[in-house]
Amino acid sequence: MPPTLQEFDLLTLAEVARLLQCSKAHVGKAVAGRVPGCPPIPAVSLGRRKLVRRGTLLAWIARNESGGGTFKHRQNEAARTHKEKLCVHGTL
Repeated sequence: MPPTLQEFDLLTLAEVARLLQCSKAHVGKAVAGRVPGCPPIPAVSLGRRKLVRRGTLLAWIARNESGGGTFKHRQNEAARTHKEKLCVHGTL
């Protein structure tokens, strides 16, 4: 029997969206690096389909919570806009 996505611990963009409490479209933009102030979410590409490792997502969240990311557009904590803070906390 072939392994399932759960056995590989891979998440679809819809599953990532549910975990981050945002839309699948927003997650797709975050994966593509099109969300200002947020580093891209690393993903595995299978043609047009994108999958995210659970561990990678957790590490991405931890980096953004602490503000320790090295994304070139990231500003210091005091200068970030309200929209960027919402993105980091997964509410946008």
